[in-house]
Amino acid sequence: MDLREYFKRIGFSGLYDKADLDTLCTIHKLHVMTIPFENLSIHCGEKITMDLKVIYEKIVCDHRGGWCCESNLLFSWVLGEMGYKCITLGGKVFNSLKNDFSPMDMHLINMVEIDGKPYIADVSFGMSCQIWQPLELIAGKDQPQPPGVFRLLNDGDKWILEKTGRKAQVQNEAFANSNVIDKRLKKTMYSFCLTSRAADYFLETSEYLQTSPESLFTQKSICSLQTPTGLKAMVGWNYWEIIFNPEEETDVYEMKDVPDNEIETVLKDKFYLNFASKLTPVNKKDVEENEQLNISTNTAHK
Repeated sequence: MDLREYFKRIGFSGLYDKADLDTLCTIHKLHVMTIPFENLSIHCGEKITMDLKVIYEKIVCDHRGGWCCESNLLFSWVLGEMGYKCITLGGKVFNSLKNDFSPMDMHLINMVEIDGKPYIADVSFGMSCQIWQPLELIAGKDQPQPPGVFRLLNDGDKWILEKTGRKAQVQNEAFANSNVIDKRLKKTMYSFCLTSRAADYFLETSEYLQTSPESLFTQKSICSLQTPTGLKAMVGWNYWEIIFNPEEETDVYEMKDVPDNEIETVLKDKFYLNFASKLTPVNKKDVEENEQLNISTNTAHK
């Protein structure tokens, strides 16, 4: 594995001989802008692995994306190679229907320590709750970013991440009542403890997400990518672009349906993805989209 090839993949041309906060913020943002969050391997008949070398080959060499167990694991390797003090943590994603967190750690994140201060680096939460830059691990502090205002809360050994967003302004009237639009302004995202976890700890999570009939990922094909002005996403046959407009406290949605024969073209043109195997789009409507797509595109434990 070659760190320089990763930097070429995300478009980073700066110096990386100093593990400082500015460099971490830069590569974090470049990662979410160039590497899509996606579960499309499942719908191409491909096995998703926790093998770092396989993940590197997929994301860096084949120019694909991945979900948290892939993208954040790759990012942890990058941070280690750059000299950052970093550990991997497990998160439990919040389910608002049950008003509780998932019983298992279903989300992989990284904690980085710089000059004695800890930061949460999460490059693979996806959709409108994706952080663009690391969050300082400090309780109760508003940390504004383009997607909204993020805030970490502390309850003993447990930390909780929440986001306050903006009102959705849907341009296409036909999609005004779409259940993929989460109209809640304040969202609890996930909880985590500061216990270091090895990659093998997430093997059960990875297997569950790609095989269980209850998993969001087996029932929906999902791809999202942050853009300089917002984000773009594809779920099944539905494509949308969101423009963040914090000055007017709105997020502007442009949405459309894509025919079967144009799916792979859209994924290539908008997300820069090519597939070695045939992709079969999936979007089962009986899955709770508001709960999962807007709170987390990284777990479907219900």
